[in-house]
Amino acid sequence: MASLCDSDISPAARTGSPTGFPDRFVHFTRLNAVPMRPLYGLFVLTFRELWAKRIVLGLFVISSLLLIGIALALNLDVVEGSLQGLRVFGEESSGSGPSPQSPQSMSLTGIVVAVESVVAGAAYWIGILLALFASAGLFADLQAAGRAELLFSKPVHRVTVLTGHILGVWTAVAALVGYLMGGTWLIMSIKSGVWNARFLLSIVIIVGMFAVMYAVMMLVNVWSESTALTLIVAYGLIFLSLVLTAGNELTPHLGSVGTAVFWGLYHILPNFTEVTGIVTTLAKDQPVYSWYPLISSLLFGGTAYGLTGYLFMQQDL
Repeated sequence: MASLCDSDISPAARTGSPTGFPDRFVHFTRLNAVPMRPLYGLFVLTFRELWAKRIVLGLFVISSLLLIGIALALNLDVVEGSLQGLRVFGEESSGSGPSPQSPQSMSLTGIVVAVESVVAGAAYWIGILLALFASAGLFADLQAAGRAELLFSKPVHRVTVLTGHILGVWTAVAALVGYLMGGTWLIMSIKSGVWNARFLLSIVIIVGMFAVMYAVMMLVNVWSESTALTLIVAYGLIFLSLVLTAGNELTPHLGSVGTAVFWGLYHILPNFTEVTGIVTTLAKDQPVYSWYPLISSLLFGGTAYGLTGYLFMQQDL
């Protein structure tokens, strides 16, 4: 591991002046002075970076507005445990008479899990896309000239630096997703009296798939040092997963070579789109018949993190 002594660092770096490093990076050196604290210091450093960029605050405000909207917009008329009516912003959702799909003809549990599955699917797509966009530059900042010097001027292994950064980002996203999804679940449960605990399992899936896509961004960033390219590749893989879901319809027209390439990509790359079905199925309190899309995606993410660690160790920072 390459390291630098204190004499190799500029005075601005040691003082944390505006021309050197922000105070949050100097704070890490104080945490690192305490035995067994480097990982915690890097964990805190990531949170400070997220807060300094107003990423956590912005996503928290958006989530809070969504929760307020759900609480005010959706009203369930429940009488003795049965659903009598559904109002959105005070307006009845059904027409003059009950239909096979009107609230009166559906069970209370059916209404609740249907709404929760829609929220889970929307949170999966919108939440991960926003989180990827908001966190795109974090790893690049960690490798920026000067900041890397400050980190590696202390006896901290690069694996520790990488692990602390990853855990910090994961924890921040998990907290925000848990706040939004947990708040939605609590609002729906209190309003209806239906406590669908399996809905909360979708939180784990969403955070897990964010971790997979963040691994892609870190790998591209450590290789190219381009924040823009990291977003292009991550969003490109998400778009490609939409195409890969149509394998049964497309492969008959691709020929033997094209079919082999298509299914190779399907089994290697993250199945982001197909995992949506797992998220909504859990929210509906139904059994999941195939976990393969999630498992293959997690394996891809683990491999990407491993390659990122290898390239990060080889970098001359």
